[in-house]
Amino acid sequence: MISVLILTKNEESNLPGCLKSVAWCDDINVFDSYSEDSTIEVAQQAGAIVTQRKFDNWSDHQNWGLANIRFKYPWVLYIDADERVSESLYLELKRFDPDKNTDVVAYEIQRRDFAWNGKWLKRSQISPYYVRLFRPEKMRYERLVNPISLADGKVMRMNGYLDHYPFSKGFNHWFTRHLGYANMEAEMLVHDVKADTQFSLKKAIFERDFTERRYHQKGFFYRTPLRPVVKWLYMVIWRKGFMDGATGITYATLQAIYEYLIVLRTREITAAEKVV
Repeated sequence: MISVLILTKNEESNLPGCLKSVAWCDDINVFDSYSEDSTIEVAQQAGAIVTQRKFDNWSDHQNWGLANIRFKYPWVLYIDADERVSESLYLELKRFDPDKNTDVVAYEIQRRDFAWNGKWLKRSQISPYYVRLFRPEKMRYERLVNPISLADGKVMRMNGYLDHYPFSKGFNHWFTRHLGYANMEAEMLVHDVKADTQFSLKKAIFERDFTERRYHQKGFFYRTPLRPVVKWLYMVIWRKGFMDGATGITYATLQAIYEYLIVLRTREITAAEKVV
């Protein structure tokens, strides 16, 4: 069997659908950052075990959860409240045999991001694979925001889709959330520059592990001139986001705006430090 871990903060609207998609599990753990709505009540009514901790940053928060939550089973499926386990993924999890590949400590699962109109951003989506099924003692996270998953052992891929609805609360919430992300990304970027953090071009291109490859790609990307424009062209032209129609182009534009917010916030932090 598999335990489920769900991270929440004011997710009373998203959580019911998320919980419904994992109703097959008898060990659902909701890791909450002191929600101010009815998230806790929704979780408890569904029979979930609730653990609360004040949120500081993504990696520390997730690492604390894996180290301190007492899961019933050796394997944990981690999902966010705006994600759903699809029927195809449920069938794969149902057939999951941890004794089949004993050297494997984690599995990547393909995520499908859906736009505000319900359309799958098949071409526009940048990161389709995420490490979401793992043995908690073999997993750790790094970076303040958009953390990378570092598994201490072999990682394989599992069939089935994890469906993601980032616009479930509307555009206003999406922008508000990404303003916070931009601030943390900027802080990480300034820290990396000051610490002279080194990134490997070889790993950025050839590394087989997706999360490790993406980490080094980000390191180089954040030093790219005209980064918002580059990202828009990458999503629309290189990844053929135009094939997702107006929805794909709009999503690419939103992502380019997000990159520009990181640029502006980085400049602001750097200027403030020079004044001090």
